[in-house]
Amino acid sequence: MFRRDGDAPWTMRFDGRPVRARDGDSVASALLADGVRITRETSVSGAPRGPWCMMGACFDCVAIVNGRRGVRTCMTPAAEGLRVDTQRD
Repeated sequence: MFRRDGDAPWTMRFDGRPVRARDGDSVASALLADGVRITRETSVSGAPRGPWCMMGACFDCVAIVNGRRGVRTCMTPAAEGLRVDTQRD
């Protein structure tokens, strides 16, 4: 299981709740370390999707980041105060 060792000094928000992160984290890695596994739902069936390849190839990890839809969370650096929301197509 993926987990975080040591302190995560700053906070971003996922669906309104705080998520701790640290320098060097991508949004996806910070979410995974906090136990978040779902970042979007598919448009056809509503099936849950989340970080998978962690290198920007599969687009399963997309979410709404600071109001912008379709952002690949695995390729986006985590930052203090970032707002991330589940993308429901």
